[in-house]
Amino acid sequence: MDGARAASTIKTVHNLTSATTARITGASNMAKSAPPCKKAETLLATVKGRSFSIGLPSQQRGCTSPPTPKNGSLLLTRCSTKPGVDSDNVTSKNPPITLDPNSTAQQSSAPAQRRALSSMSCRGLVLDLGPECSWDGSEIGSPVVKRYIGDDEERWYMWYYGRLSRENASDSIGLAVSGNGICWARGAGPARSSSDVGMVMNCSVNWWGFDTESIRPSEMVIMSSNMYSSVYWLYYTGCTAEEVKLPELPKLPIENPERAHSDAKKSEHHEIGKVLKSLPGLACSQDGRNWARIEGDHHNGALLDVGSGKEWDSLFIAAPRVVMHCGDDIRMYYHSYDLESKQFAIGMARSRDGIRWVKLGKILGGRGNGYFDELGVMNAHVVRDQKYGKYLMAYEGVAADGMRSIGMAISEDGLKNWVRIQDDPVLWPSGNYGWDNRGVGSPYLVHMEGSADEWRLYYRGLGQEGRTGIGMAVSNGSAVRRFHRWEGFHL
Repeated sequence: MDGARAASTIKTVHNLTSATTARITGASNMAKSAPPCKKAETLLATVKGRSFSIGLPSQQRGCTSPPTPKNGSLLLTRCSTKPGVDSDNVTSKNPPITLDPNSTAQQSSAPAQRRALSSMSCRGLVLDLGPECSWDGSEIGSPVVKRYIGDDEERWYMWYYGRLSRENASDSIGLAVSGNGICWARGAGPARSSSDVGMVMNCSVNWWGFDTESIRPSEMVIMSSNMYSSVYWLYYTGCTAEEVKLPELPKLPIENPERAHSDAKKSEHHEIGKVLKSLPGLACSQDGRNWARIEGDHHNGALLDVGSGKEWDSLFIAAPRVVMHCGDDIRMYYHSYDLESKQFAIGMARSRDGIRWVKLGKILGGRGNGYFDELGVMNAHVVRDQKYGKYLMAYEGVAADGMRSIGMAISEDGLKNWVRIQDDPVLWPSGNYGWDNRGVGSPYLVHMEGSADEWRLYYRGLGQEGRTGIGMAVSNGSAVRRFHRWEGFHL
């Protein structure tokens, strides 16, 4: 695919330069309700020979100033990596930028939650639901966490999905920032500038799009070159309203995308939700907030289509997690529900440019009776262990009763030869009074390079009444066989 063709397949969300011939979707940083006091600046970016423009909203005088964060401004670091290389720990040589003083950001610390929780019940919880009536006030999940290391500081970004209310079926993607990966600043509404936090991306408004009903972040890959600053590539799951009909009832009622439901609703209905068709998508940004969708080869803009006939991924494709093996070997791990085995399974695809993909087939499925992943595996996050050169896969296992736990597998080459490191999970749901006692999943690994040499595991937790939150657990040194929930700062 040459550069001219690539430019014609990119949908932008702001004013375009005359050189760009992309199809346009009208939105402000892909988040609704943008204030009228913004003006759009156009920034031209080039990634691997593909040119496109991204509008960056700038603050003008006359805007009403919402409250500033409780602890003052937070410093966000623009990241810059080696050309074509992504890392969970990115060294930044660019100057820091402060959090927009007109932001609606709220400082969120783990112990300060919207409801009263004991120290035992909130163990591991680092991001609770947002305030009522905020864009993430009823459900959150799918954390994508990046750590950026500067000369004298470190900054953390977390992209995650949120939902305004349980009556509202649509998801949005938002951004929170932190100085330590534990206490996060978030926004109750849309991010208003290139240094703000809050909601940054909404579902597509185009009827023909694959992401009109739901969007959830899956992976963030950092691209950069000597000529241009870093470009964020967001791989995400998009859903349409198209319902997939199952030929027969599975062992356990399934839905896609999965929703958090209360116990009362589960006991009243045998089928919790619908199975909607989902596909992987891609969007690009210069600042992690203002996004331009990139259309794949599928007619609705998705990067891949479901399998045909009786192929294992014929229902949907979800949670596309992407790893750069080398410059022209990019790998995508995703999950679907295999009708033949009646299990969730993880498959793989490869690409040379990150846009056009070739499927390699299923690489990991469920196990026999009694295992925590008896009914399958899903939401895999794959990272390359730079110390040992092997690939680690943290995944969500589905038990026979529907309970979710997090397991770990390892591979020498990251392809099809995956071996579980142990029979038991590395992280179980908590006890009876824990905030995540009904399930843990959507794992995301971050290697804490340095003297600690440990791993952090971010995850979505599910508790009573279907309440969700984002938690964090820590490994015992470099060993990944067991993670313990974060319990607070030790002085």
